[in-house]
Amino acid sequence: MSITRSTHGAPRRRTRRPLGAGSIVLLSLGALAFLFPFYYMVVGSLQSSPDTSVAGAFPQPGNLTGENYANINDSISLLRALVNSGIFTGGVILCTVVFGILAGYAMAQMRFRGRGFVFALMLLVQMIPFQLLLIPLYIMIVRDYGLGDSYLGMILPFAINSTAVFVFRQYFLQVPASLFEAARIDGAGELGILFRIALPLVRPALVTAVLLTFIGPWNEFLWPFLVTKDASMQPLAVSLANYISTVASATSNPFGAILAGACVLALPAVVLFIVFQKQFTATDLGSSIKG
Repeated sequence: MSITRSTHGAPRRRTRRPLGAGSIVLLSLGALAFLFPFYYMVVGSLQSSPDTSVAGAFPQPGNLTGENYANINDSISLLRALVNSGIFTGGVILCTVVFGILAGYAMAQMRFRGRGFVFALMLLVQMIPFQLLLIPLYIMIVRDYGLGDSYLGMILPFAINSTAVFVFRQYFLQVPASLFEAARIDGAGELGILFRIALPLVRPALVTAVLLTFIGPWNEFLWPFLVTKDASMQPLAVSLANYISTVASATSNPFGAILAGACVLALPAVVLFIVFQKQFTATDLGSSIKG
């Protein structure tokens, strides 16, 4: 049961209709179909001998082992690769959130000449594939700036995310304008309004931007592969790709090694989504104003 507000400002209770038996069955089947590949990936990564048949989804206890994960750790040093991925992803998220908040607030609540053109240009940037920019970016960052084999060289091309700017802009547009007007009358500056008034009201946008940004750099392979030649600087996606292409085929269970690598790469993203799934609910921004 949830509480909404009537047109007169009085609270009004709204009851949710219970799901029927047919809806529950369909939702359960859909959930099983969605979760089965993840289950099969985990089970396959723990098998000592590969079984690609349907029976492999229900292995015997004697066929379960953690040897596949130990082999990966011995080959690529999982801890070092995870640290590299964490620094790379964390730097991208930090830059994306900071620049996204500032640019999104400016395009949503500030009036300046050319605002519409800037917003249209931002949408146009989203239509350009990143692969088209690889060569000029590589020349500029590696040859001109000398940032090869460095965290900064990996982070810079992803520091500003136009999708995050768009998300923040849309959320800031939902904040009642009277809040900003009242704050300006009281003498608050734009940065004070942004961090003290606007941001607390658009917390779901922060979570959305973090989760959407996390997936990109965490799974990014091509750009880190180009700018990092030193194995100790390579993030997890690159290290696992090198392991699968060069070492896994020589192991006794290549199938389990590949699935173990996929589990290692997917686990942080799955945990992050589970922890923050409740933050994807929309907030009633209009309730900030009473009366």
